[in-house]
Amino acid sequence: MKLFQREQRSLFGEILDWMLTPLLLLWPVSLALTWLVAQSIAGRPFDRALEYNVQALAQLVAVQNHKAVFYLPQPARELLRADDSDYVYYQVRGPQGELLSGERDFPQPPGEEAPAPGEVRLRDAEMRGQDVRVAYTWVALDLPGAAPALVQVAETREKRSVLATEIIKGVMLPQFVILPLAVLLVWLALVRGIKPLSQLEERIRARKPDDLSPLDERAVPLEVAPLVSSVNDLLTRLKDSIATQKRFLADAAHQLKTPLAGLRMQADLAQREGANADELKQSLKQIGRSSIRATHTVNQLLALARAESSGKTLPRQTCDLAQLTQEAVQDLVPRALDKRIDLGYDGAGPGAVGAQVTGNPTLLKELIRNLLDNALNFTPSGASQAAVVTARVLADPIGGVVLLQVEDSGPGIPEAERELVFQPFYRSLETNVDGSGLGLPIVLEIARQHDAEVRLEDAHPGSQPPGVRAVVRFAGAPAAARSAGAAAQAAL
Repeated sequence: MKLFQREQRSLFGEILDWMLTPLLLLWPVSLALTWLVAQSIAGRPFDRALEYNVQALAQLVAVQNHKAVFYLPQPARELLRADDSDYVYYQVRGPQGELLSGERDFPQPPGEEAPAPGEVRLRDAEMRGQDVRVAYTWVALDLPGAAPALVQVAETREKRSVLATEIIKGVMLPQFVILPLAVLLVWLALVRGIKPLSQLEERIRARKPDDLSPLDERAVPLEVAPLVSSVNDLLTRLKDSIATQKRFLADAAHQLKTPLAGLRMQADLAQREGANADELKQSLKQIGRSSIRATHTVNQLLALARAESSGKTLPRQTCDLAQLTQEAVQDLVPRALDKRIDLGYDGAGPGAVGAQVTGNPTLLKELIRNLLDNALNFTPSGASQAAVVTARVLADPIGGVVLLQVEDSGPGIPEAERELVFQPFYRSLETNVDGSGLGLPIVLEIARQHDAEVRLEDAHPGSQPPGVRAVVRFAGAPAAARSAGAAAQAAL
């Protein structure tokens, strides 16, 4: 049960609900228990008075002429009945059950109850339509073989109810003052307890938009410190992300500025006076090259952005890495022929057991294409040396590992630069290859999206040139998925 319903969940309201709801629910329970206790307390002195009266009457039972007799003096009779609020009844019966004195319609003890002379007992009964409290005892008579006489005294319960009501009033009336005061104190305590959160909110609102410094964890309560620590961690990651985006945009602008400047210069040269047909043709050729370079840079930027932002949202499925690699190799064969590079595939065939990985086929193919494109760019071709680029997929079904390898016969990458080449726009100064510097960063980001590892090593250690082998280590698809993939391949 909630006392305060809100459209939006409130921490203040939740605590207030959980504190006040039990308090208000327990209050009527407290009233009922207090009433029961008051009834018990109020009845005790009146029960003792009844016991005293029945004992006094029992002393007036005597034996005369071998008969049980009872004589109650008139003053005692009047004193017994003198009461402003309650009626007092009595009855005395002899050993044969005959009425010796008192009320004839007085209720009798339970039939199964055995007489116990000298013991006073109490019970609740009803007499003449009213609830009464009865004290009764048996009196042993000095008659041979005679049963004990029964003496009973009953009293209505008006005084008991009045006393219980007074006790209830004495206990509960102060609670009508204490309960609102308790609610007010709880409210004030919550306001004071929530105040540090309000102060934290004010400090955050007062910050400048570019202020991403961590919040002071010592200025908040211990219970809020984990939340502040998480916010600080988020601020740190956000600060790093913004810094990365700014650096990325600056590098992208720098990379696009060069081909755009070349386009403008060649256009100006083509428009100058006195330019002949050959010069105009050369300018147009340079414009075409600059536009291709700019287009390639933009496409790589879009591919990197897609890998960074869409990898986790695109659908995943069981992919045949060998088949994707062969398709990528076939797509790049015309380019390899133009550059006189021997491009080939070596490794597990399509549908091979253990060559399946779980991922997005579009991103995986983008990863393979970038590795192959990078190898083709940095593998020189000439009559003096054979230019070879080889793609390979190795499957280990037992270990649940799939390796993608792309190696070339190029100049290789110095060990000191093997971490740097994964940074956007980084290009080694020792190479004169025209590129965007985004191929390997795209590969690394897609590999991260698929929980894979990427490393670079010498393809031919000890040889010159050593070449480069790029290795991507994937976790294989589960056995059930591999079986389903193999069955589907067999069906095709």
